[in-house]
Amino acid sequence: MLIAVFYSILIFSVVATEEDIGLFKLIDTKAAEAFIDSAELVVVGFLEGEDSSGYQELVAAAKRVDSVPVAICTVKEVWADYGLSSDTISLFRKADDHREDLVLAKLKKLEADGLVNFITTNEVRYITEYNQVTAVGLFNSEVKSHLLLFVNKGTEEYSELKARLGALAPEFIGKFLFVLINGAVKSNSRSLGYFGLKSQDLPRVGIYDGDSDMKWLLPEQEISTEQVREFCKSFLRGDLKEVKQAGAEAKTEL
Repeated sequence: MLIAVFYSILIFSVVATEEDIGLFKLIDTKAAEAFIDSAELVVVGFLEGEDSSGYQELVAAAKRVDSVPVAICTVKEVWADYGLSSDTISLFRKADDHREDLVLAKLKKLEADGLVNFITTNEVRYITEYNQVTAVGLFNSEVKSHLLLFVNKGTEEYSELKARLGALAPEFIGKFLFVLINGAVKSNSRSLGYFGLKSQDLPRVGIYDGDSDMKWLLPEQEISTEQVREFCKSFLRGDLKEVKQAGAEAKTEL
């Protein structure tokens, strides 16, 4: 599947010049769709051309956020397919099937720093590591239910659990955001305390529902894909509503 997407991008788009650090130029809607589908998070600059306001800033931002694929589209027919009529930089993310538009005409000033901030604060992935930057995108998402993996980075189980839950996340698009909270980071002690946990208690899995400000912990056990899947389904069925909340004191944020 990934190979097919890769070749479809090669066929329907042209790679920009070297100074543009390989930005894709999308020449039709099929190319745009393939590019947007190629990664968990992508950015497309719907701009009139290389002389447009925002073009050089986008190139500069792409150099600094190289983990996010960035493309450019100057074809107005493609803009129309995405409901756009003026220069716009759009971020597409799969984790919550969300698109965030930055309409350049509405900005007083556009700089590369601002674009980097726009991308990083909206960087929500299938499993997103929680920190002060990613918290913005997580809490601004329309998806208010979070499946939380509490684990200490650097431990034996860290990479395996992150990969396991990241692979499960696509099953719950639009229902949960999957969030990793590194218990080894001192600033995350508040998040752990909200669930009545300490670093030595990890790894654990919990659910936080932003709409009700309620929280639950999966019983302490080996964390398997099936157990986490059933935990999520139990919440969606409403089975957790009567279960005792995790932690001793309710607070308003993670």
